[in-house]
Amino acid sequence: MDLVLVSPTTNPPVCKIMNYGKYRFEQKKKEKESKKNQKGFDLKEIRVTPNTDVHDYEFKAKNVRKFLMDGDKVKVTVRFRGREVNNSAMGEKILGKFIEDLSDVAVLEKKPFLEGKNMFIILAPNK
Repeated sequence: MDLVLVSPTTNPPVCKIMNYGKYRFEQKKKEKESKKNQKGFDLKEIRVTPNTDVHDYEFKAKNVRKFLMDGDKVKVTVRFRGREVNNSAMGEKILGKFIEDLSDVAVLEKKPFLEGKNMFIILAPNK
């Protein structure tokens, strides 16, 4: 048993006799329990190219829809190779198609943004 100072600012100070090790263990247990109830999110990424075919696009859009239904955010990246970066309108077109097709389950969090040879958007699930 330990003598623990509970309230040092009062006059007279308040002390309590308790098992301090057990008290710390219970505090950590409560802290872990509160963290367990919090819902974090994952950021999944799907990569496409400017000349992705229809079937490949549909397959990737289906995966993005599944990720959004699970509550994860999705980053859709268009990778440009070589001189494809000069025609970035093709990448914007594909990203616009993703936004349009997934508008029923997703909200656009970040607009199309060209960074180096990659253009990306971030989609978040609807509430």
